[in-house]
Amino acid sequence: MKFVDSTEISIKSGKGGRGLVSFRTGHNAPKQGADGGDGGFGGNVYAIADPGINTLSCIRYRQNYFAKDGDPGGPNGRTGKNGDDLVLKLPLGTVIYSKSDLDTPIVEILEQDKKYLILKGGKRGLGNIRFLRANHQAPEEYTPGGEGEELDITLELKLIADVGFAGFPNAGKSTLLNAISAARPKVADYPFTTLIPHLGVVEVDSEDISSTKSFVAADIPGLIVGASQGRGLGHSFLKHIERTSLVAYVVDGFSDPENPPERQYKLLRKELSEYNPELGKRSSFVIISKADLAFEPSEIRKATEYFELNNIPCQVISAVSQLNLTKLKRKLFKKISKAPVKKLIESDTTSHLPSLSDFKIMNPQTFPTSASSHVPL
Repeated sequence: MKFVDSTEISIKSGKGGRGLVSFRTGHNAPKQGADGGDGGFGGNVYAIADPGINTLSCIRYRQNYFAKDGDPGGPNGRTGKNGDDLVLKLPLGTVIYSKSDLDTPIVEILEQDKKYLILKGGKRGLGNIRFLRANHQAPEEYTPGGEGEELDITLELKLIADVGFAGFPNAGKSTLLNAISAARPKVADYPFTTLIPHLGVVEVDSEDISSTKSFVAADIPGLIVGASQGRGLGHSFLKHIERTSLVAYVVDGFSDPENPPERQYKLLRKELSEYNPELGKRSSFVIISKADLAFEPSEIRKATEYFELNNIPCQVISAVSQLNLTKLKRKLFKKISKAPVKKLIESDTTSHLPSLSDFKIMNPQTFPTSASSHVPL
């Protein structure tokens, strides 16, 4: 399935059903009493997380999504059926924005068992039985159903992972994820092999480790200088690092003597800070890859010298020869924050019954206004 992490669709909640004007009838008695029922509520629009989905491609190829309208009220005081809700099944980590305001999220989907309300359905219309009074025995008033809400939205997927691997092309990120997890991103001897993010579950040996014994790592496509300004894949994949608890900078320590690890680290950190200042402050770790290319132990000491002097945690590894991979997994696990993912939005999914003041009364008759304020719902 093609990986899609951004798309736009239109959604609409259902219209409320119209209230009915109706009277019980009998032989030679055309109006024995009002019995027009209320309409049904319009369907709401919800979003839920589906753990079996990891891309937005499932909804990309359809533009319009509508909840059902409520049915009109019936005679004998019967209430119309509520409109069916529309439930959008989305991958965990999806953020929903109004197309007109891409700075403020409407909903952020971070929990599997929670329904997130996006649009509320129209209010039900009231039948004429609602307007029956001692001094108003044949009411012909009713209210139409409330209109549904309509919105053009942008869906953006930001992968949820504990560790995000950030690095320049061909730094060895995919090879590392291959070596420490069951994920199988494409690996080749040319840059920009990884075109989409990949997630892998990393199992950690139980020695000296308590509670959880695994974490999720994300392989982010290679960055280039200027990615924060949109160069290369730019914002398309930098956003996937935003939710990680730990940023692991993967730097090639031994292929190019003119591009030492500390220079790569500074450039990568600069790009992430310019994209989102919060990323520059986040807990980080440096992975110096391709140690199998080192000819002398002195080369390894030289590669780690800057980081040790500046108290920046690092680990020299070789994914090809499996050098220090167990040690790396333990160090990453210990660095991962146990704090839950921060919620940007608190959705209120509670419903409420409308009051008469919420409705437009049709075909009004002359009856005391004081009585209208006590219409029962």
